[in-house]
Amino acid sequence: MANKPSDPELKTIFESNEKEGRVYRIPALFYHREKKILLAFAEKRKTKDDAHTFALVMKRGKENKEKVWEFEEPERELVKKADHGDRPMNPCPVFEKNSKSLLLFFIFVEGDVSEKKQIKNYDNKARLCYIESTDAGNSWSEVNYLSEKQKEIETESKTWATFAVGPGHGLQAHDGTLIVPVHGYYSSCCCRSWCCYFTYQYAFSLYSKDQGKIWKFGKMLQTNSGECQMAEFFDDGDKSVIYCNARTVGSYRVEAVSQDGGNEFKPLVSADKLVETCTGCQGSVVSFPPPDEGQDQKPKWLLYSHPTDTCRKDLGVYLNESPHDSTTWSKPWIINRGPSGYSDLVYMDDGWFACLMECGEKSEIEQIAVKVFSYHEVKQGIEKEEVTSCCP
Repeated sequence: MANKPSDPELKTIFESNEKEGRVYRIPALFYHREKKILLAFAEKRKTKDDAHTFALVMKRGKENKEKVWEFEEPERELVKKADHGDRPMNPCPVFEKNSKSLLLFFIFVEGDVSEKKQIKNYDNKARLCYIESTDAGNSWSEVNYLSEKQKEIETESKTWATFAVGPGHGLQAHDGTLIVPVHGYYSSCCCRSWCCYFTYQYAFSLYSKDQGKIWKFGKMLQTNSGECQMAEFFDDGDKSVIYCNARTVGSYRVEAVSQDGGNEFKPLVSADKLVETCTGCQGSVVSFPPPDEGQDQKPKWLLYSHPTDTCRKDLGVYLNESPHDSTTWSKPWIINRGPSGYSDLVYMDDGWFACLMECGEKSEIEQIAVKVFSYHEVKQGIEKEEVTSCCP
């Protein structure tokens, strides 16, 4: 039995028990504004190894009369390991407002072929897929194999060692463009000869400008970067900017911005404000309107979540009120003390946020839990917080 969160405001959604062959990883979160519900997604594995994923699962949460979020509905397995062995990975929800369709993107990976094996052999075994719900997650479509339906997607993905979406949420920009975060492994060697074989990881986008009918891949970031999330904010000139925050093998996160709707990103100069963990870790980012400007205003600020310690502990949230400037990130407010891993943020309107996170007492994979908090709590927490590190 996994240890329960010590923070009373932290609520366990998925509880792992490796001895019973049940490990939950890779959280993704969606807030349905009309229904006022949270949908929590995750991978369900037999062991902590990603080669042993066998289902994508979901739980729905509602706020009760005491203003407490409850996830009492039974867990649902939305996509299971296929009869021929392909396993679903990396849930990434994105909502299309006009059709009120929730698309849950993911990848199907052939059999038990690991990511490392795909990279080593330069042989992509991942296919891009999604399922769709038009009733706030009550029912879902059959699997749509986007890699097979759109030749451009299939052709381009075959040039990579492997790739994945998210993990975590995608977004719909104010002009209607749907954007799904992607990262892929690509060789810079044109001949693929073993004598000059080097594989690098890059973040980029998958986007659609016609409500999800046709999808295209954007250009890869110019900087070595991995798992990423994106958010839209508006600058002082009221121009839309797509911001990308990505995992890296370096000491600090990669930040980049796009002025063309998410097709091409230009890296921001790092101010060394957002520390990366020793081996890298996924993080999450959302945009939201300044509280004093009203709920219906365009988003201008960013909130970002990630372990604050290089040893994957003490998950914190950082605030940036000038997203074009990487020097303006605040210090973090710690929302989970102890082992912490992947996370996914949503903005729920009226200054409220929710964060779905991997956490535990001894290991970050003991459970996936959610915390709901306000902008005012973020501001107060940042003012009081002091950050320490267990690693040199």
